[in-house]
Amino acid sequence: MAATDPQVLALAAQITESREQDIPLLLLKLKGILSSPSLGCEESNKIKQDIYDYGLTQYCLLVLKQDHSQLHGAWATAAQLAEILSHCCVGLEVKEDPEEFCRKFLPSVIDSLLVLGKRLQARFIRAIKDKEKQDFLHWFQIVTDAICWLFGGHIQLAACALQNDRFLQLLITDDVETAIIMMSVLHNILRINSSVLLQVEEETLHSVLDELVYKLSSTTNPAVGSAATKLLLLVAKSCKQLVQLFTARYKGLKGLLSKQWTGKGFDRKVNQLLDLLYLEQSSGKGEIQKQHEAACIIQAAWRGFQTRKRLKKLPQAVVTLQRSFRAKREQELQRLTKQNEDEALKLQMQLQRQRAMRLFHERQLTLLEVVHAGQVNKYMQEMEEKSALTIQRFWRGYRARRIFHQQKQSLKEYKAAVIIQRAACNFLEKRRRRRPLAPWKEPRGLTDEQRLALQQKVDDYIKLHPASQMSEEMSKELHMQAQAKLAQFLLRNRLDQRAAQRREALLAQVNTDVELLMNAPGLSETTEKDFGAFMSRSIPVATKARQAHNTMLKYTRWPWWKKLGDEFMEDDVIPDDAINTELETLFIGGRKSF
Repeated sequence: MAATDPQVLALAAQITESREQDIPLLLLKLKGILSSPSLGCEESNKIKQDIYDYGLTQYCLLVLKQDHSQLHGAWATAAQLAEILSHCCVGLEVKEDPEEFCRKFLPSVIDSLLVLGKRLQARFIRAIKDKEKQDFLHWFQIVTDAICWLFGGHIQLAACALQNDRFLQLLITDDVETAIIMMSVLHNILRINSSVLLQVEEETLHSVLDELVYKLSSTTNPAVGSAATKLLLLVAKSCKQLVQLFTARYKGLKGLLSKQWTGKGFDRKVNQLLDLLYLEQSSGKGEIQKQHEAACIIQAAWRGFQTRKRLKKLPQAVVTLQRSFRAKREQELQRLTKQNEDEALKLQMQLQRQRAMRLFHERQLTLLEVVHAGQVNKYMQEMEEKSALTIQRFWRGYRARRIFHQQKQSLKEYKAAVIIQRAACNFLEKRRRRRPLAPWKEPRGLTDEQRLALQQKVDDYIKLHPASQMSEEMSKELHMQAQAKLAQFLLRNRLDQRAAQRREALLAQVNTDVELLMNAPGLSETTEKDFGAFMSRSIPVATKARQAHNTMLKYTRWPWWKKLGDEFMEDDVIPDDAINTELETLFIGGRKSF
């Protein structure tokens, strides 16, 4: 057995002892080892075998599967590693387990190179600066050359590459430069293995041919048209069955080539392809055949459009999935953070409570040391009474505030109900007044018999109930009694009116005080002006008058839809209910104004 190359052995040992981020730069040294001018063919194959045996080829494949933006040198390093990996695989004859090398390792290499090419293509399309576009295009060209070089050494990989979804994604693009490069890769594949299209699935074959025909129908670029025409000509020359597929599936292809691509600089290729297509087609062309050609072109364009649309939605779906995952993770982090904060706050409150209790007990012990022993019981009793009074005071205040707020809401609901009832009553009264009177109907007269019967009833009633006769003295006495009772009633009514007025004044004063208390600010926000409002009666009266005036002005400016309940009122009369809707009732001088 020949000895291992010392350079490969030293590089393998160095990679084993190095950090992970330094491995890509060390693997680039393989390019110098493989391109040494002193190596012959057998020596080169021997070095490739040593590189594979020591796992350096597998290292290159693993590095290509990583995030290339994190590598030293980024995409340039990834492109060079792709080239090195391709050269290491071509000419390599694995003696131990060659089945695994051919069926697992080489397809994974092809998949990694296609993934790298797809990422470079995407970044080339998104690049804005010319320098960045040139760099990405150069690296993309290096990767595609590595793929073509790998096909030259392993012909069986051509079918595997064509059946890979990423190869179709690379081919289906509207970018001119990358589309031409990918068509050149496909051209090299067909030149190396002309029967590869018959080895792939029918759906893959139709997708490739649909894309080539779509490029001919959707673009006017001569470079793209020339590359697509050369590919179709190569496909037609490689197999007669594919020519039949052209004539059956793309019936408008001949008209497209003759009308759109004649005189573009590659007429010889166009004419050769047209000759092959015309040989397979019958001489007669009817109207149905023309319709078929148009339908095929529409179908090809539609399939290309649908495929592009589906491929464009894939990154969006990935972005949506990532966004939802990040949002869910953010919500989970927020929930955990809030839970930790709540637990910390709870612990802090517990510590503060314990500290306060400890300080309270220490203060009590200190006071007990100061107080005389004979007065300890008296002092403890006083402290208990003060504590009980404090607790009772807080509880009564809380209960009074709660009851007050409940009554406040009930009072608002009661006043709202009164306003609604008053409006309903006014509406019904107005409608009752506007109801037209029934026409006058003259009562029917009595007949002679009815008149005689009614007169007889009246006479009988007078006989049964004779009228009592009163003397003049009794009439005067009765008149004097009526006058005395009337004088007593008027005197008592005047006293009742004064008492009612006083009750109304007291009730108005109480309502005003209650409203001032309801609108009063807190003790921490009280000013001298607020003190004056409670100490003087003139300030709240002026304030209420100003509020009533503002409310009347506001009512006059209301829109029509707010006055829908007032259409049955006089135009120049503003109801008191509207004035008191927000400001309750206006009290002036201790009296309630209606």
